[in-house]
Amino acid sequence: MKQQNYENHSKIDPLYHYGISLLSIVTLILSITFFVKNVGTEPLLSFIVLFASITFLFIAVKLRLYALQLQDRIIRNEENFRYFRLTGNQLDPRLSVKQVIALRFAPDEEFPGLVERARSEDLSAKDIKKAVQNWRADHHRV
Repeated sequence: MKQQNYENHSKIDPLYHYGISLLSIVTLILSITFFVKNVGTEPLLSFIVLFASITFLFIAVKLRLYALQLQDRIIRNEENFRYFRLTGNQLDPRLSVKQVIALRFAPDEEFPGLVERARSEDLSAKDIKKAVQNWRADHHRV
C-alpha cells in the first residue's frame, strides 16, 4: 500500500463520489426537466418523479453524513483512549473534533506533545497534520 502523508491522505470513494453522487445529480436534473415539460399534462406524475429524485438525493447525502459523524465519534474515542494510555490523562475537551481527527495521524511518540501544542496554540486541523513528522497512516476511513 502506498505510503500515506499530508499530500495524499484524503480519500475518494469512487462508488460514492463518482457513482451515487453523480447519478443523484443527473437524476435530479432529468426530473426537473421532466417536471418542466410535463407538469401541464401530467401534474401528478411530474411531482412524483421530482419528489422521488429529491428524496433520493437527500438520502444519499444523509447516509454519507451519518457515516462521517459516526467515524468522527469513533476516532475521538480511539484518540482519547490512546492519549489516556500514553499519559494517564484524558484529552482536553476544548480540543475540537477536527483537531482530534487530525491528531490521529501522529505516531505515539509525537502524539502527547502535539496534543499540548494543538491545545496551547489552538492549531487548526491543517496545521496539526503539517506538524506531524512521522505520518501514522489511516487506511480505514469511510
